[in-house]
Amino acid sequence: MKFTHLYAIRRLKYPEFWLLGIGAGLIAIHGALIFRSNNSNLLGMSFLFWTAVSTLIWEKRHKLNLESGIISSFFGLSLIWLALLKSASLTSFGIFLYILPLIFSLGFFLLASGIFGLKQYKGELLVLFFLSSSKILSSWLTSISAFTAKFSAFILWYTGFEVTLTGDKIILPTGSIEVYSGCSGIELIFQLLGLGLLFLLMFPQNLKYKTLVLIVAPILGFIVNGIRVALMAILVAKSQPEAFKYWHEGDGSLVFSLIAVLVFGLFCWFLLGQSQSQHQDTRSSSR
Repeated sequence: MKFTHLYAIRRLKYPEFWLLGIGAGLIAIHGALIFRSNNSNLLGMSFLFWTAVSTLIWEKRHKLNLESGIISSFFGLSLIWLALLKSASLTSFGIFLYILPLIFSLGFFLLASGIFGLKQYKGELLVLFFLSSSKILSSWLTSISAFTAKFSAFILWYTGFEVTLTGDKIILPTGSIEVYSGCSGIELIFQLLGLGLLFLLMFPQNLKYKTLVLIVAPILGFIVNGIRVALMAILVAKSQPEAFKYWHEGDGSLVFSLIAVLVFGLFCWFLLGQSQSQHQDTRSSSR
């Protein structure tokens, strides 16, 4: 027992164990806040992103420079402390939950490696940026609602519906919907871009496949969301408000996000198989 106790004390002297505890605590706090907000979509995506980022850091833990100066540590702790104070005083949940991972991770990396060591985590920071970017940039980016409305109207027309498009408004003979920025698909597009970046960080590819991943991700997000908008227009036209609410605000909206993630995952899996096959062929020919 005495030996075990001394061993534990010695382990606690190492900074990586303190950092491990702090990092796990910050992730747990973010998860608890999302759980309280009842945002199922953000909870699922955050779990996926946090798990992947933690895995990436764990795999390169022996290569990391864990040295931080007093100033960097002070700013890192200040960021974390201010974010925790804001979390404790939240009365409503909104954009803050989306940007919190970026604040936590930036403060944590400053604490771990200092400002000059941030370049070690540029991939992880970029991934977490994509988790929050749809909310951060939504007011700055040009709205794609008009493009979403046009695409959804085209789907309806192609499938035999009598549809009229006026700006962002999709009009059917018995009902109409207007595509606002929140339903434009920008959030799903950025989520898939983040997943694409995760894939490229975990499984490095050549330039051709990198470009393909970063092109397919936003296109797939846009298409899947366009199909969802078309479905909601049909539900309004058929006077089914409960079904519309389910697919618009309820768990139905998560189904389309899940479909997009699964399809994109299958695409990445196929791409990985092609890459490995080409690599094996190259090794065989070199022999």
